[in-house]
Amino acid sequence: MTGNSAQQAPQLGAVRWWLMSVAALIAIMVLVGGATRLTESGLSIVEWKPVTGTLPPLNDAQWAQAFEGYKAIPQYRELNAGMNLSEFKTIFWWEWSHRLLGRVIGAVYLLPFLFFLWRGVLGGELKRRLWLIFGLGALQGAVGWWMVASGLSQRVEVSQYRLATHLVLALLIFAAVVWTLRRLSERPRSVAPSRLKITAMVLLALTFVQLYFGALVAGLRAGRVYNTWPDIDGSLIPSAARLWFEEPWWRNLFDNTLTVQFEHRMTAYALLALAVLHAVDTVRSRAGAAVVAGAWWLVAAIVLQATLGILTLLRQVPIDLALTHQAVAIAVLTLAVFQAERLAARRVVRGSDKLALQVGQPG
Repeated sequence: MTGNSAQQAPQLGAVRWWLMSVAALIAIMVLVGGATRLTESGLSIVEWKPVTGTLPPLNDAQWAQAFEGYKAIPQYRELNAGMNLSEFKTIFWWEWSHRLLGRVIGAVYLLPFLFFLWRGVLGGELKRRLWLIFGLGALQGAVGWWMVASGLSQRVEVSQYRLATHLVLALLIFAAVVWTLRRLSERPRSVAPSRLKITAMVLLALTFVQLYFGALVAGLRAGRVYNTWPDIDGSLIPSAARLWFEEPWWRNLFDNTLTVQFEHRMTAYALLALAVLHAVDTVRSRAGAAVVAGAWWLVAAIVLQATLGILTLLRQVPIDLALTHQAVAIAVLTLAVFQAERLAARRVVRGSDKLALQVGQPG
């Protein structure tokens, strides 16, 4: 190791700890968001105040004002009429905590980022990645309010389209942070066929598709209906008339509770089948211990996730099982990112462009 790289090592260690903290906070944020959805708390704050909204109501008058704002929206009138102030405070604290955590993540990301920029720790490639992640984070705040706004005037809940966009964007940011973190470290090189790299990337893409469908299921409360398995609506494959009755046909993919739950199930089966094929292929290809272990860990996580999904469905979405299901989904995504990054041709990100190391084979 050169003297320059030896000086960079402690600073890059700090960058790694920073990114690990950000990834952990985003994972917690996703779980708090899931709890907010499951407790029907997301519309309890009807204004977006990025700065002054940091403080909750501090006296009886402010609580009364916040409650009156909630009473003015359709969700209160149609679902929660007669709710008292104490009950309102319960849902308020969930949504306030969710928003506060978003602000905390913004500060935890931006302030160290500016410090590392000032110290000159970050090379050009790493800076570009981190600025992109920051931009996605800023966009996520706007998307969050765009989602909430969909439930304030004509609906009793937020749009499932916007909910799915909000969740997938959060997990895309999480995956980008994890990928960048992985690129900060060197690992032993190993040789793997191109098809393994392709299937690993397909697994990652299909994981995001499954997460999107899961968000649609949550947005439509589709997990509270058709609570049987392996059959759904009385058979393994529902009738076409039931799956495609809405016009135009494509709306069924997003609005029809039966179709949405069915596509979520089918994508889970496809994801598991592809993960098993990929794992078997890593063994047959002698791709290396890390690649083989990563593939089988991903299979195990998907099996656990599918099992939790079935139990959640059969028990009609109890909050503890639902949140565990969501937590394991984050674990599946993390392992899919690990495997795809492990098999991708790597450019190890260093503290300066001069120290960037081109690696032609996965590690």
